[in-house]
Amino acid sequence: MEKGKTYMARPADIERNWYVVDAEDKVLGRLAAEVATILRGKHKPQFTPHMDTGDFVIIVNAEKIKLTGKKWEKKTYYWHTSYPGGLRSRTATELRSRQPEEIIRKAVWGMMPKNSLGRNQMKKLKIYAGPEHPHMAQMPEPLEAREAVK
Repeated sequence: MEKGKTYMARPADIERNWYVVDAEDKVLGRLAAEVATILRGKHKPQFTPHMDTGDFVIIVNAEKIKLTGKKWEKKTYYWHTSYPGGLRSRTATELRSRQPEEIIRKAVWGMMPKNSLGRNQMKKLKIYAGPEHPHMAQMPEPLEAREAVK
């Protein structure tokens, strides 16, 4: 590579790997930050901001994620039904009992770019509530998320 030239990945140069992450006893925000980095491809030297150079991530045991402090009772997720007076909300505990995958999906989405590139990168995220996943044929490598400072 010549000096002063900026590297830009080409679609043919992009190599996609599969990683599996066990979310059991992992802190939500720290896990989401690491997963967002891998989905975007920022961990690779070929990272190009306007291209999808990221890898696939499988998250298992989503129902066993940890939140610090009193966030299980205090953290609230809001949405609107598009009808008058249609503002709805659920606490993190209620969301975990109904859709444990959505807690992680919403945390990772908050760390992704809010454009078509970010939406396409989110399609590479597979989240499962339990320990089983149907992606063994892709031979995912285990990814050990960094531990939080106690």
